[in-house]
Amino acid sequence: MGVRLQATAMCLMLFSSCLLVVVVCAGDDDDWGFSDEEWKSATATFTKETNDSITTEGACGYGNFHKTSYGEYSAGLSTALFNKGSTCGGCFGVRCVDHILYCLSGSPSIVVTATDFCPPNYGLPAEYGGWCNFPHEHFELSEAAFIEIAERRADIVPVQYRRVSCYRRGGVRFTLTGNGNYLQVLITNVGSDGEVVAVKIKGAKTGWMPLARNWGQYWQGCIDLKGQPLSFEVVASSGALLTSYNVAPANWQFGQTYEGKQF
Repeated sequence: MGVRLQATAMCLMLFSSCLLVVVVCAGDDDDWGFSDEEWKSATATFTKETNDSITTEGACGYGNFHKTSYGEYSAGLSTALFNKGSTCGGCFGVRCVDHILYCLSGSPSIVVTATDFCPPNYGLPAEYGGWCNFPHEHFELSEAAFIEIAERRADIVPVQYRRVSCYRRGGVRFTLTGNGNYLQVLITNVGSDGEVVAVKIKGAKTGWMPLARNWGQYWQGCIDLKGQPLSFEVVASSGALLTSYNVAPANWQFGQTYEGKQF
C-alpha cells in the first residue's frame, strides 16, 4: 500500500511537471525537400568516435544511433539550433563554403539528423573552442560525415545549412518505458521534417490523451494502459499529422519498440 501511494505521488509530481513543459513549450540535398529554403551561415567541427557516431547516447535520447537509423550522419547542435531539444530528429543539409584550403571542391552537401546537443563553453571565445556558445550556430559532426564536405585536417570550417525533409526506412518507432501508471515513449525514425511537436496516445478503452515532452524526443504521461492495444497520433513541426492505430498489441511490454505508419 505504501509503495502504491509513493508511486502515485511521484506520478502526480511528474504530471504537474508535464503540464509546465506543455505550456512553456549523403548527397546533394536538392532532392530532400525544402529546396526553396535559403542557405544560412554557420560553422562545423567533428568529433572522432570509433563507431562513427558522435556519441553513444546523445541529448535527444536516441541511444545507439545505428539502431534508430541515424548512424554516422548525426549531428550535435549548438544552443541556438538545438532549441531546448525540440529540433531533435530534424534534418539539415550542410555544405562547406568559403575556405579554399579546407572545403572540398564543388562544396558537396550532406544531410544530417539532429541527435545531440553541443554545450557552450563560455570560458573560450566563439572563434576558438567556444563554437557552441549562444547565439553562435554550429554543427558538431561525426568524422565520417565531416570528411564528406571538408578536409580531415581542418579544426573548424565555415558552412551553410538549410532544413531538408527526412527520408526514413520503415515506419515511425515507439519505444515504451515506465512503471505502473507512468508511461514514457521515445519516438524515433520520423520522416517529413523529422521534428515532433505534439503526441497523443489512445488505448482501446480510452479517448485520445496528450503526452508531454519530457526531454529530447521522450514524451510522457501519468496513465495506465496495460492490457490495451495502443494507438498514436504524432504531429510534425510542419503541421503534418500521422495517426497509427493499434501500433502496440494488448500484451505490449515496457522496454519494447513498436513500429507505426510513416509520414
